Amino acid sequence: MQAAGIIRSARERAGLTLRALGEAAGTSHSTIAAYEAGRTVPTVATLDRIVRAAGFALDASLARRVDPGRPLPRGDELAAVLDLAEAFPARHHPTLDYPPFGR
Repeated sequence: MQAAGIIRSARERAGLTLRALGEAAGTSHSTIAAYEAGRTVPTVATLDRIVRAAGFALDASLARRVDPGRPLPRGDELAAVLDLAEAFPARHHPTLDYPPFGR
C-alpha cells in the first residue's frame, strides 16, 4: 500500500477529519489532503507520526517479489511457492467429493 492509502485508511478508521488528524499530527489539514491525494509523498518519519496521531502503528515487512520477466532459479521458485502456501489455511475437507463414474 502506498503512503496515500495508509494515511487515508488510518484517518478513516480512526474517524478523524483532515483537520483533526492534521492538528493531532502537528501539520496542516491541507498537507494531510496532499498526502492522501498523492500530490506529495511524506518521509517515513512523517508517515509514522501521522499514523501514530491516528492511533495506529506503522508496520513494515519485506517479501520477495516475483518478476515474470526474470524467472527465479528453480530452488528460489520453490521457496517462493512454499512461502506463499504458508499464507493459506491448512484445513482440508474431511471427505473426498468426486463425481460418480461408470454408470
